[in-house]
Amino acid sequence: MSAEATGQKFNIDTVEHAAGTPETDLPWAELGLKDNEFARIQEILGRRPTAAELAMYSVMWSEHCSYKSSKVHLSQFGEKVTEKMKEHLLVGIGENAGVVDIGDGWAVTFKVESHNHPSMVEPYQGAATGVGGIVRDIISMGARPVAVMDPLRFGAIDHPDTARVVHGVVAGIGGYGNSLGLPNIGGEVVFDSVYQGNPLVNALAVGVLRHEDIRLANASGTGNKVVLFGARTGGDGIGGASVLASESFDDTKPSKRPAVQVGDPFAEKVLIECCLELFKASVVEGIQDLGAAGISCATSELASNGDGGMHVELTNVLLRDPSLTPGEILMSESQERMMAVVTPENQAAFEAIMDKWNVEYSWLGEVTGTGRLVIDWAGETIVDVDPRTVAHDGPVYERPFARPEWLDALQQQKFDGERPASDSELRAAVLELMASPNMCSKDWITNQYDRYVQGNTAMAMPDDAGVVRVDEETGLGVAISTDCNARYSYLNPYEGARAALAEAYRNVATSGAKPLAVTDCLNFGSPEDPAIMWQFAETVRGLADACQELGVPVTGGNVSLYNQTGGVGIHPTPVVGVLGVFDDVTRRTPSGWREDGQAIYLLGTTRDELDGSEWANLRGHLGGQPPVVDLEAEMTLAAILINSSRDGMIDSAHDLSEGGLAAALSESSLRFGVGARIGLDELCERDGVDAFTALFSESHGRAIVGVPRSEEVRFKDMCTARRFPFIRVGVVDTANGALDVQGRFSLPLDELRAAHEGTLPKYFG
Repeated sequence: MSAEATGQKFNIDTVEHAAGTPETDLPWAELGLKDNEFARIQEILGRRPTAAELAMYSVMWSEHCSYKSSKVHLSQFGEKVTEKMKEHLLVGIGENAGVVDIGDGWAVTFKVESHNHPSMVEPYQGAATGVGGIVRDIISMGARPVAVMDPLRFGAIDHPDTARVVHGVVAGIGGYGNSLGLPNIGGEVVFDSVYQGNPLVNALAVGVLRHEDIRLANASGTGNKVVLFGARTGGDGIGGASVLASESFDDTKPSKRPAVQVGDPFAEKVLIECCLELFKASVVEGIQDLGAAGISCATSELASNGDGGMHVELTNVLLRDPSLTPGEILMSESQERMMAVVTPENQAAFEAIMDKWNVEYSWLGEVTGTGRLVIDWAGETIVDVDPRTVAHDGPVYERPFARPEWLDALQQQKFDGERPASDSELRAAVLELMASPNMCSKDWITNQYDRYVQGNTAMAMPDDAGVVRVDEETGLGVAISTDCNARYSYLNPYEGARAALAEAYRNVATSGAKPLAVTDCLNFGSPEDPAIMWQFAETVRGLADACQELGVPVTGGNVSLYNQTGGVGIHPTPVVGVLGVFDDVTRRTPSGWREDGQAIYLLGTTRDELDGSEWANLRGHLGGQPPVVDLEAEMTLAAILINSSRDGMIDSAHDLSEGGLAAALSESSLRFGVGARIGLDELCERDGVDAFTALFSESHGRAIVGVPRSEEVRFKDMCTARRFPFIRVGVVDTANGALDVQGRFSLPLDELRAAHEGTLPKYFG
């Protein structure tokens, strides 16, 4: 039933009424607008805004939707893109998600976004609707979603509130993603007290499509019809992500904790199939998902991206709650909704597909040639705006930023803490590391997700990258990895961003895939703090520079600001996702070894780089400079890993990052329950480090690989030809059942596994 048919009556604030009552007080501050922004809206309109217009501008000019504090810096992602980097790019920044050509007429679309603030308020629905929202971005590009990933950050593992957030978030991700039938193939889980009041729930989705199936979000063609379809509009999520994610948490401002959206994954599953049939039948001209800012976003962005205008009758919107005001209808962020543009000739075909899938729809209006977005309520105009002023030409702030005064002193505080030296101390240190909250097994979480539904998952957690087959006939597929070390970014935001990209790039290459493109989710505190704004500016500069050096473009992403409580922000957390391509996923390389007698080689150079490391973190230290990233070395390492995987020279590969060699050796042994004999003496002598540093340093540009005996000569020749350092550090030993660091200690895999897998169940049941 439409809003009009309910008989609901409002004291409507029409455009005509607004023009005649300039003195009317409006709650612009309560809606998150600044005084200069409200003045600018009045200047744009030449009058005061109506209540409905105010609602639209408030959500669309929010930090979450407008990027008003970040866009001046984000422009570097476009400015630093070379023609070579665009080679595989079909759709870049500015659309719902980036699209990359992976060959044979196939394309992949992928993107990562945040649902941080809602997940603190209501963990289950916040996380669930984060998955739903990013999946709809993928649908709106014309693609079938094929996988999701979730980089997560929680507070201290032993804090009383952490269990509430962890249980809710994990259940929300699993409940929504599993119900959609989408495999969850990877991500990260980090515990740190800096996220206690601001957990980070970032959601990534991947979709596949043919080149000719790409759809864009625009409303063109005068006389074409505008239709809203999917779930009905309700009161859940009014001013949700758009406003909630544009302010810091403050217990004195309950208005900043609006209702979190409520998701229905089964409705979204139907919506996916319905949209794919619409695309196949070519009955939509443009399409837009409804996420943050709801109808305000969909109408203004479609109209702004088109070549004309749009006229909408808001009373045609199907409602779950007939008491909603026009402004609330425009602001509602109810889930599982899409908006499309359909030619009059295709109207009947569109309706037939809706009826087939039993999806509700309502014809709201049509595309016009006026260049204006006009919205009526029961025939009276309540919105009359230039859509670009709402969707694209909002405020742009060049926030002041300055390097924080405390950083020099922090960077001088090099790690000089405990360095276990005796054999028994080293053994205990490895066990402690592998049982620590950040290095322990995440099976307790990932086992709640379906990783293999659809039958196209070739690899998933705990391997270094998630791998999905795209084409069953050829084996064409993609690998995706997300990474970020926020401690590195806190110590040096520029280098931390480069490190995040380097690790994700390395993980994709370790799986055997060629890295092609990047998406990012930049999580920071308040942009009104010059120190935090400096962290953001340095991060973007570092990431843009590194993308240019590696030759991989940023295709899109998300900025999440105001992640702070009581004036204390999180560490800068630039989550970077890298997508790579396989000619044939059957050649992917797992992270663990299986075959007895295979040689274990360490690629790269180990330095005394423990600042910001997991070991330093376990000793309560955060200071110094993070490990130095050498992107030329990363590219050479990637080429070795990709080529040796393709040519059958290696059977396993694992990158070295958090936890260093100790973590990589442990995880590679535990992956398939196969032990190894390791020798450190030659490595220590070559690189001038002691055994502790050899095991726990987090130097970049390193990986360990398992090489069949028959391939050793060929593999060493490849490394030598590329002048890349390599050293044989051990051999796979299927009989011993232990990780044996010869001459120093032996760790039975049963003991190592018990330590590694016992931590999360201990805290979360």
